[in-house]
Amino acid sequence: MGLVARNKAALLGGAAMALLVGLHAANAQEAQTNEQDKKGRVTILQRLIFGAGAEKVAIDTPQSVSVINQEDIDQKQAETIGELVKTIPGVNVSGSDRTLGQTFNIRGIGGPESGGEEGRIIVNVDGATKFYEQYRMGGLFTDTELYKRVEVLRGPASSTLYGSGALGGVINFTTKDASDFLADGQKAALRLKTAFDSNSEGALGSAILATRLNDNFEVLAAGNYRYANAYTSGDGTEIPGSEIGAPSGLLKGTYRFGDNNEQALRASYMHWQTDEDDQYYNQTGIDVPPGFGTVDRKVTDKTAIISYENPASDNPWLDLKVQASFSDTVNDQSDATLASLNRTFGYKTYQFNIQNTFDYEGDNFVNHLTVGSQSNYQERTTLKSLSGTHPQGERTGTGAFVQNEFIWDERLTLIAGARLDWQRLEPTDIAAATAKDHTAFSPKIAAHYKLNDTFAVFGSIAHTERVPTIDEVFDTAQIGRPDLKKELSNNYEAGVAVSLYDLAQQGDALQLKTTGFYNDITDLITDNGRLANPRFTNIGHARIYGAEVELGYDSDYVFGNAAYSYVIGEDLLNDTALNTVAPHEFAFTVGGRMPDRHLSFGWTSRFVAGQDRVSELPNMRLPTPSFSTHDIFLTWKPQDGVLKGFETNFRVDNIFNEQYREFLSGTAGKGRTFKLTLAKQLDW
Repeated sequence: MGLVARNKAALLGGAAMALLVGLHAANAQEAQTNEQDKKGRVTILQRLIFGAGAEKVAIDTPQSVSVINQEDIDQKQAETIGELVKTIPGVNVSGSDRTLGQTFNIRGIGGPESGGEEGRIIVNVDGATKFYEQYRMGGLFTDTELYKRVEVLRGPASSTLYGSGALGGVINFTTKDASDFLADGQKAALRLKTAFDSNSEGALGSAILATRLNDNFEVLAAGNYRYANAYTSGDGTEIPGSEIGAPSGLLKGTYRFGDNNEQALRASYMHWQTDEDDQYYNQTGIDVPPGFGTVDRKVTDKTAIISYENPASDNPWLDLKVQASFSDTVNDQSDATLASLNRTFGYKTYQFNIQNTFDYEGDNFVNHLTVGSQSNYQERTTLKSLSGTHPQGERTGTGAFVQNEFIWDERLTLIAGARLDWQRLEPTDIAAATAKDHTAFSPKIAAHYKLNDTFAVFGSIAHTERVPTIDEVFDTAQIGRPDLKKELSNNYEAGVAVSLYDLAQQGDALQLKTTGFYNDITDLITDNGRLANPRFTNIGHARIYGAEVELGYDSDYVFGNAAYSYVIGEDLLNDTALNTVAPHEFAFTVGGRMPDRHLSFGWTSRFVAGQDRVSELPNMRLPTPSFSTHDIFLTWKPQDGVLKGFETNFRVDNIFNEQYREFLSGTAGKGRTFKLTLAKQLDW
């Protein structure tokens, strides 16, 4: 028996043993229903949304929104962020299916490379904006184990609060807090976790220490190490360059003070690093275009944040949030097949955010007025070589926004907002290049109306403008050419929401939310290829439209959710399809619970249509056939007895070993994969 076979056998044996032991221990416990499990459970459409303005549940938000919570993250046992978001309607990962080659695509916005996508999709970690651009490299370098929540806001309506130009939307990541692990009266908690992956022979080791030093101050320290060999696709093909060895960590402190300890001062530092040899430069596993060959890459990502919050519950005129952050991402390349690729690429971003919400209540209405600003300074560097196609430069920007949310009789919600951004780009060591100034304006209006307790309708109109970036303005082929114009987007959305209760049993709930959208984008900045002169031009006019459907059901013993996305993208200038639009997709999960045994289990399926709407302009993508993948999972979390604090997650992804490739990916997806996670929390 070979090494891989032995490891797989050991993994399956360990999973079976853990399951048998768990069932035996559960049977030995007193058969009683865990009342805590019964309380507070919600469908995916009843989860709270924090990033769209005033706190509200997803189904009451006049925008397509989705939330991934800690339970989802634990259940999916994802190695990459892409594995977390793949069942969210309209959201895909673009680029190769590996840690160093992923970026996001929302509703057809977001190309197979992250280049030229800055601002079209805004990614935040605890409020700090993360961005990285390099040929065939991902824009976010991190580990899923650091987070407890991912919030996706689809469409340009998010531009008001997060930045003009968010044509696709916004993705907000929230890191873990010490309070997530500390119950009332506890001083400290230690959570140990290990995970195994049969396909890539991968492993994760994680330790989290949370401590409450006094009634006001708590600290979390988390350390992770994730390791994986190259994975194999459904037909047994090894995908070179997909291996990873990445330590990561998070240090976060929270100090609460003032009346009822409402005010909070937080400071955090997050670190992620990997050092991989012999990576194919284009991250596809083959040398295309020929000649680029391989390269060694050491990538380091750092994020430091300090923030202050004062909700002032006794003062309706004060709900203040202030934050300063620093982000630094560096890719040090060496031993490249082409010596000219031995370079160090980097992004440093300094950011300052401040906002306040003014509340006013009348006899039958509530009004929330939020005003704020965001300022940032970014350095884009390329060392050890001439700038070439990765120009160096500095960006200074600031934006001011206002958003008003009026709620009448708890039935009608009206949201109006506007944002004005200013940006200055300055070249670094680029002959004949001059500084460029840009402004952008993003207004919107949205409404949500509850016809009754069952039905609601909503809609929005949003305009946003994306200004050119350093890469687009200071590319060597752009110097001396006419200035690029802003991209302009007009987006329209309308939808229906349905909420039903007490259907099959008392206390169950079913929610359905359907959203149709139409996005017209003019003056689209098009990348004509690295050999073109000029490389970037305003020749694009695109139309992207479609629909998204989300459904969620929850009860004491049965749960489920489903998502469907239908997106069409058209290049109106060339009368061809957009190559950045994923095919239609339907995904669902159906599962059950045994509350008295603290068990949950389920089945997840994805059905993805073939995509033959492709174009040779400007970057050819190969059509993909339809495919489906199916996963099963089981979770056991004892809530009492000697095994309290112990947690087991077992999962099999792609159980039928389907050979497939996502349309926006350059490599085949993973074949059948067995996953096992064991965790134990110690409290004192």
